[in-house]
Parts: sequence; structure tokens; C-alpha cells
Amino acid sequence: MGFTLALKEVIVSRNVDSKNRMRGFATRAIHVGYEPAKETNGSLTPPIYMTSTFAFETAEEGSAKFAGELPGYVYGRSKNPTQTILEERIASLEGAETGVIFGSGMGAITSAVWAIAQAGDEIIIDQTLYGCTFAFFTHGITKYGVKVHPVDLTDYSQIEGVINNRTKLIFFETPANPNLRVIDIERVVEIAKRHRAMVMVDNTFASPALQRPLEHGADVVVHSATKFLGGHGDLVAGAIVGGREVVEQARQGMRLLTGATLSPMSSFLILRGLKTLELRMERHCNTAQCLAERLEKHPKVSWIAYPGLKSYPYRDVLTKQMSGPGGLIALEIKGGLAAGRVFMNSLNLVTRAVSLGDAETLVQHPASMTHATYSAEERKKHGISDSLIRISVGLETLEDIEFDLLQALDSV
Repeated sequence: MGFTLALKEVIVSRNVDSKNRMRGFATRAIHVGYEPAKETNGSLTPPIYMTSTFAFETAEEGSAKFAGELPGYVYGRSKNPTQTILEERIASLEGAETGVIFGSGMGAITSAVWAIAQAGDEIIIDQTLYGCTFAFFTHGITKYGVKVHPVDLTDYSQIEGVINNRTKLIFFETPANPNLRVIDIERVVEIAKRHRAMVMVDNTFASPALQRPLEHGADVVVHSATKFLGGHGDLVAGAIVGGREVVEQARQGMRLLTGATLSPMSSFLILRGLKTLELRMERHCNTAQCLAERLEKHPKVSWIAYPGLKSYPYRDVLTKQMSGPGGLIALEIKGGLAAGRVFMNSLNLVTRAVSLGDAETLVQHPASMTHATYSAEERKKHGISDSLIRISVGLETLEDIEFDLLQALDSV
């Protein structure tokens, strides 16, 4: 049976103002932030404002806009109308007060953290993160007087063991990259709030179509919008959503000063991608579920992790906070790294490439690619084995992906 997104349905009352009622996820992904009839030329699709600067009627108007006394636009590094629509739309999908878009996922993550932490503060992170994120926390921000504690956030006693009155932030991914561990957002939030710490969740692997961490108490959500939000492998972008205070600190205090802004063209491409996000996530989930069930039974697969499998160890948490299992599969092949390389090199349809969430099915080797920033000791300690392979299931015909994966396994 195919997977169906279990998004909250809105019952429409005839007595409710049709313009102000809460609309469904797919409707907001298509309409929020833009009304075509109010656009100067009635363009159905939001225009791409390909301009670096904006003109003023008078010198006084320019001064007032720079001072924030008048709304509007002054320079592309600060904001752009195409960006504004995108920021409103992503914030709506996550259920956030506001949002800000960046030139990359790492630009979003680092800016969000710098907006919260300063010298003398402490941060708790999960032990399993995307390689560059892990490097930023363990080798980057620590140079500036911030202490970072990597722990297993599925073991809540470990959080209690390191959290203190200097802890400013707890950061994690769920599902985690690359081994798909799921962390109970509400449990972490409960501990954090007792110590007045904030919780930031990287929601890249799930997307707001499957999971909305703010609904479970998180303070800030970050995305690599390169992945499922864009969905077509043709851009690099990041996003922060949450309360206005933190988001605006990231916008004014970091993006404006670092220049990590997103181009109008990339903003337009993500807006296009969001229109099909719900449909794409349903297809990703359906296909990945079928493939995971088939791969789990294959004699050459020694270990597999997929949130939709009955053998998945975090099912209780998953069903509480996610409406679907996602499009990522992690597995190990008997014979270790050498066998894994034979498998990857034998693929014909599936593409050997990093990233995820694209229309194309992608396969990569985390230990030597996306998580090479971990030392060998850190990878071993944090559950990223040398034989681990990550598959991002695309939108191709199920039978074609399955045929290619199975013939590659037969080559091992």
C-alpha cells in the first residue's frame, strides 16, 4: 500500500472568512506571500527581481528606508522582493513567525548559531551531523571561546550530564545525516527549557511536508534548501525560520555583514520547487519504502536503516513527530568498503553524487565524502562506519531504480 502524507486537514466552515482562514500545506506552498492580481502587470508567477539596487523618489525616502522607518528595499545584499516571498512561504510551511534565506545551508546554520552564542557560552550538539556542520561546531566556533559538547542525543541522560547554566543552545538533525537516527524533539526541548537553553533543529532530511519541529517546541529550524525544498539539484541555498528576534539577528547581524545572501534567480527556483514539495515527498516516501523492504531481505545487505521499516529502532519517536519516513536509506554491504565500492561502481541509472532530495536517485559514501571532516576515531565513535552507504531515493520509476540497485548488488 502506498504511503500518504498525514498532514492536518482543515475543516472549512461557511461562517469563516475565506481569505483569513488557515489554508492547507499545498495551498500555502503555492500562494503565500504573493497575489498575482495585485502585481503591477498581473503576472501569475512571481517576478525575478534581477537588480542589485533600488531607486528612491527623494533623498528623504532613501534615508528613511535605510533607517528602517519606511518599508521597502535599498540594496540586494539586505533583501530583495523575490527573496521576501520565499522567506514568507518557508516560514508559513514551518509554522514560524518569520524566516530568512541564505546563500547556502552552512551559511544559514553558522549565521543562526552566531546570532545566539558568544564567547563564554556552551553548546550541546548531537554526535551525528553533516560533516561540515560537525566541523563548524568542533573546529570552528570553538576558536572563539564557545565550548561545544558532542553527545548522543538519543540518550537523554547524556544531555543532563553536560547541560548547565552556561548552555545557550542544543543543536541536532532529525533524521540525522547519514545514518538516519531520529531524536525526540519534545524530550530535548523539555530538558533545554529547564535550563533556559534554546533548541535548533536541522529539518533538511524531513522537510516541513513531513515534520515541523516548531510544533514540538523547538525555537529555530534551519534547512539546506538545496535539498528537498528546491528539489531539482540546480541551486545552493539555506534557510532559518523561527521567532522574529533570532531570525532578524541572523538577517541584520550576519547575512547583511557577511554577504551570504541568495540570488533572486535561486529564490525563484526554490519558489517553483515548493509548489510540488508535498507531491514529491509522497513519491520519495513511497519509492523509498518499497526499496528498503526489498533491500532489507537481500543476502548481501548486512545492515539497513530506513524509518519506514519495522526493524527501525526509533519508530515510536518517528510516528510522534513525523508524518512519513522520508526519502533516504542507509545501508552496509557484506564485504565492507571494498564491496561497497564495487556496488557503487556497478550502478548504471543511479548517480554517484553527494547531496539529496533531487529528482535523480543519488548514492554516496559518507566516510570518504560528506563526513570526511570527521576523524576515523570520531566516525567510529559516532556510528559512521567505513562501509556505510547513503542512498537518496529520487523520482524515477520504482522498477528502474530497483533493477539497478539489485544488479549492482549481484555484482558484489
